Amino acid sequence: MEIRWLEDFIALARTRHFSRAADEQHVTQPTFSRRIKLLEEEMGVTLINRQTLPLSLTPAGEEFLTLCEQVTERVRLTRDRVREINAGQQRRIMLAAPQSLLAHFVPEWLVASGWQTRVQPYLRATGWVANDYFQALARAECDLALCYWPTERCELDIDTGNSFYRVVGHERLIPVTAFTANGEPCATLPGSRQAPLPWLAYPKRSLLGTVLKNHLARLPHSAFLNVQSEISYAVSIKELLALGYGMAWLPERTVQAALADGTLVRAGDGRWDVPLELRLYRHPSQHHAGLDTFWSELPSSRS
Repeated sequence: MEIRWLEDFIALARTRHFSRAADEQHVTQPTFSRRIKLLEEEMGVTLINRQTLPLSLTPAGEEFLTLCEQVTERVRLTRDRVREINAGQQRRIMLAAPQSLLAHFVPEWLVASGWQTRVQPYLRATGWVANDYFQALARAECDLALCYWPTERCELDIDTGNSFYRVVGHERLIPVTAFTANGEPCATLPGSRQAPLPWLAYPKRSLLGTVLKNHLARLPHSAFLNVQSEISYAVSIKELLALGYGMAWLPERTVQAALADGTLVRAGDGRWDVPLELRLYRHPSQHHAGLDTFWSELPSSRS
C-alpha cells in the first residue's frame, strides 16, 4: 500500500468530493478515483459510501481514517527527522505536554536549561488525556511527555508502559472563582449542604479529576459542591470562571496573572490546595544522541 493512497483517502474524507480531493492531490479525477478504488480493494472493504451527497464514510471508512491520520503523521515526523539528520543537524526532541504546561511552564524551563532550540513541542498532544501520552511514547510518536502527577498516594487508571521519569518541577491545584457584581467572590469554600457551590469539575476518571477527588476525601472538613460541568482542559475552565460560572481548582501557574489583576480570586485558603509534581517521562526503547544528552543533563530525581 502506498502512502499517497492514505493521503488521498484523508483528502477525500475532508472534502467529501472526488473532484475537489483530486485537485488537492494534484491529479485528474479519473486517476484519483482509480487510486481510491485500489485502496478499497487492498483493504478488502468499502470505505466510501458513494450513494450519499455529499459523500460519506462507511463505518469501516471512519475507523480507517483514524489509522490513516496516525500513519501519515508518523511518516511526516520520520521524514522531517531524516532530513534533519541528512542536513547534518542533531535530531530535535519531540515533547508532548498539556496546553497549560506548554503555555505556563515549558518556555521558561527550556530557556533555563538552554535547550529551547533543541526541543520541539508536539502540538497534536495538547488535547490528549493522560493515557494518550504513554501510548505515544511507546510507539515513538514523541520522545518525552510532561505530565501533572499527584504527590499524594492516589490510584490512577493509567498505564505508563514501563516509562521512567524525572521530576522537573512542582505545581498545585488551587481553588479559584470570579467576583460578583457586588465585588464578592462568586463562591467560597466549603459551601453548605443547603447551598452547595457551583463547581466546574474535571472528568471523574481523568488524572486531575481522580487526584482532586482523592485529595478532598482525605480532608477532615467537607466541601459542598454541585457539579455544573466536567471539562478536561484548564484553559477552558478558566475562561468560564472569568464569566462568573462558579469555582474550580486550576494549576496555580495558569491563574497567577488573573489573580494579580483581579480577574479571579481564591475560593479558599491553602488548606484546599492540591500538591502536584511535574513529571517528565521517557520510554526505555527510545534512544538517540540528542535525547540521551538532554536526559543526562537533567537534575537527578526519582524514576
